[in-house]
Amino acid sequence: MQAIKPVVKEQIFRSLRAGVVPRIGQQYIQVGREPEVTALIKDIDNIAEGGSAIRFIIGEYGSGKTFFLNLVRAIALQKGLVTSSVDLSPNKRLYSKTGQAKALYTELIRNLSTRTRQDGNAIEGIIQKFLSACSEEAETSGQPVRNLIVKKLNPLTELPNGYDFQKVLLTYYAGYERGNDDLCQESLRWLCGEYSSKLDAKRELDVRTIINDENYYTQLKLFARFVRIAGYKGLFLCLDEMVNIYKIQHPTTRNSNYEQLLGIVNDALQGESVGLGLIFGGTPEFHTDTHRGMFSYEALRSRLAGNSFAKNGIVDFSGPVIALQRLDQNDVFVLLDKIRLLYANNEENKTLLPKEAIEQFMNHCNKSLGSTCFRTPRNIITTFIHLLDVLDQNPESKWQDFIGSLEVVKDDYQEPDDIDDDLVSF
Repeated sequence: MQAIKPVVKEQIFRSLRAGVVPRIGQQYIQVGREPEVTALIKDIDNIAEGGSAIRFIIGEYGSGKTFFLNLVRAIALQKGLVTSSVDLSPNKRLYSKTGQAKALYTELIRNLSTRTRQDGNAIEGIIQKFLSACSEEAETSGQPVRNLIVKKLNPLTELPNGYDFQKVLLTYYAGYERGNDDLCQESLRWLCGEYSSKLDAKRELDVRTIINDENYYTQLKLFARFVRIAGYKGLFLCLDEMVNIYKIQHPTTRNSNYEQLLGIVNDALQGESVGLGLIFGGTPEFHTDTHRGMFSYEALRSRLAGNSFAKNGIVDFSGPVIALQRLDQNDVFVLLDKIRLLYANNEENKTLLPKEAIEQFMNHCNKSLGSTCFRTPRNIITTFIHLLDVLDQNPESKWQDFIGSLEVVKDDYQEPDDIDDDLVSF
């Protein structure tokens, strides 16, 4: 098994104890999903070649959408893509006229991550990597750095907002060269969509446009091309909690969000969004409900309908939609065994309890809560880690002494309309 850094191990267990999905190290506790992961790796490779990709990861609460999205995001990082992830909410939507769409864009840009900066806030590092490459090339070619920046960014000027994008990066370079932090920060504010007045942008940056609800998606496509120029393989965006579109009460507003989503789907399927991949996480209701879900919008329904031959155990992962099934008890057993080994730094002789104890532990959980304890593996994982913590801190104790007296962490399961998917980790 792979060696693991202590800081990564600590972060994994800190997240699992709190019942949330780790943002790093998912590969150490991944179980199942091999065909699904393989399909997404092909998408990532396609993006790295300048293509585009879009996927909808659909699953019931507790099926592991959030974990799967984070796992795929981690794979994209390792393959050299820039990534970002955001949860939709009433304040962050795909379409709006009152700032919610721009708020979604701003958070996506602020959450940009790279292989060397996996915790977000990587936008300045991306820009500086691009400028450093231009400076190095200028030294060998004898050309002015500014001329090289203009030359490399010229293809972007053919796209909407591309000219102003180029101008803002040149302004950032000027501020960087002069040691003018204010000029650099003003440039970053524009790139992050934080200007609300065109007059302010004109006065401070000499550009005519700002990023808003109407053009934010165009700006994301532009940024996907820029990161490729900057030396990365592409841009990979994860948007979870798509059920928040399903929950919009006003039909016109809801349909406007689906219309925006349709444009995104069309761009990806037609290869218009170069170097851009998008992956959305949602529930079956969001997917197939004909009154409020994506299937209520006929054009989306025709594009996202599944393969009619894929049923009775037959699967097809070539379409945009991947339906996740809950982990079965065998998968949960393997997951707990990985956690047991990871707790001991992957050294079997240092584990705090033997593998056969896992079966007794699961039997105890089943007796305590019945089948509901496997609805969301988070409950079992948290309880199992509590057991490992007690054994670790009380070396004189025996695991047999605790199995019968364990109180399994309980979740008050609610109907989909009343529960937030980010509370369900796996």
